[in-house]
Amino acid sequence: MVIILLITDCVNAKSRKRPNILFCIADDVSYPHMGAYGTDWVITPAFDRVAAGGVLFDRVYTCNAKSAPSRSAIITGRNSWQLEEACNHSPYFPSKFKSYPEVLEENGYFVGFTGKGWGPGIAKDSLGHDRKLVGKAWNQKKLTPPTSGISNIDYSANFREFLDARHADEPFCFWYGALEPHRGYEYGSSIRAGKNVNDIDSVPSFWPDNEVVRTDMLDYALELEHFDKHLEIILQILEQKGELDNTIIVVTADHGMPFPRCKGQSFEYSNHIPFAVMWKNGIKNPGRTARKLISVIDIAPTFLEIAGVAQESSGMQPITGVSFMDVLQDVPSGIVRDMLLLGKERHDVGRPDDEGYPIRAIIKGDYLYIKNFETDRWPAGNPETGYLNVDGGATKTEILNMRRRGENDYFWNLSFGKRGREEFYDILNDRDCVNNLINDLEYASKIDSMRHELTVRLIQQQDPRILGNGAVFDKYPYAGAVRMLWNRMQAGEKIEREWINETDDDPPME
Repeated sequence: MVIILLITDCVNAKSRKRPNILFCIADDVSYPHMGAYGTDWVITPAFDRVAAGGVLFDRVYTCNAKSAPSRSAIITGRNSWQLEEACNHSPYFPSKFKSYPEVLEENGYFVGFTGKGWGPGIAKDSLGHDRKLVGKAWNQKKLTPPTSGISNIDYSANFREFLDARHADEPFCFWYGALEPHRGYEYGSSIRAGKNVNDIDSVPSFWPDNEVVRTDMLDYALELEHFDKHLEIILQILEQKGELDNTIIVVTADHGMPFPRCKGQSFEYSNHIPFAVMWKNGIKNPGRTARKLISVIDIAPTFLEIAGVAQESSGMQPITGVSFMDVLQDVPSGIVRDMLLLGKERHDVGRPDDEGYPIRAIIKGDYLYIKNFETDRWPAGNPETGYLNVDGGATKTEILNMRRRGENDYFWNLSFGKRGREEFYDILNDRDCVNNLINDLEYASKIDSMRHELTVRLIQQQDPRILGNGAVFDKYPYAGAVRMLWNRMQAGEKIEREWINETDDDPPME
């Protein structure tokens, strides 16, 4: 009897061991560009393994499709318009907002990251000391990258060093933040690696379907596959260490691909991101697909719940997101997940006084309603500065060249032209968001309902934009070298190519 009790106690102690948390985030990937979603021209066996061994999420969105504001929402559990300066790209992160990795470190977790963590921007505490919003950096291990556009950081080797440095009884919280497939790309690197432009089954209807665009898409795929290869090694390391079963592994991206009408905007290809979760000790009925609407603001409360940390005692500002543990455990919870909010303020510079392009939007069921607040401004940045809210690359160059040659304004209008006050899309049947139904009487009642719900929820969240103080977002200073770039350009200052979104490997301008 004594032996049985001792064995039982050991089993209970083992089951009480806090789970490890591994968050894997690619830089700039649109849904559905992973093999598990049926995209054959991207080879992602590691992501597919996570999906097959856990839950593949079909409808996960970032609230703001740019690196810093999206990552700010992820680590705080709050929509970007609830984060003051951190709503913008390249901000000074407010000291009042605590991150979930900071909280977990205070609660006994060994915390670190490799690659890209939170950013770009500057984060200091109230005393002016640098903050580690996602933990200590582990970036010492390097490799020879397969192309000039890929980082030389050896992500998986750094993860191994991180694990080797922790105490055996410590749970860990690690952020694997690849810098891929962020631009710039080595144009044609995918073709040299054996890919073929005919591998792509379809090109989004808002781009021209030609060899230049298809090559650009394959170069993007090649970099995404680099992210996946390191994920594969990381999974192997967890198996070798005996930690795979007790680790929740979340694999996703911060926002959509770095192409026109994607990253930095507020459409399907902007905000809809891949998302898969594996956790043998915590997921029920693995191998399924979850079709509930999930926002990135739901990640932080989920991790806190998994770690056994109460939100009320965490020291974080009130969290807006809702844990999706009910989805992982496949149990009814009464939580209705049929709606989420999107928006943006100031992203990259390129307008007078570096003004932003404010948007708020709501997804409800299969529909997307968008409100554009400053329609006299250029959505992708001003023409004279190069449409700086679209990363430089072959597809951008191709669309601009087509307009210069007088061939076709259709693609230019969709990616760079000015927009109306409101937009409404049936995203089930129009994922490309090219058929604006805002004036279609058939949808008038639904548009009214979504417009009203968007306003009500933003008021509840104390959004300055909806409360009449939206100009505050344009007054927050940029951090780092990008500061007040518009004024510097107007004064004739020579600006580094990095800030004007050009790349040397694009097809030549005509």
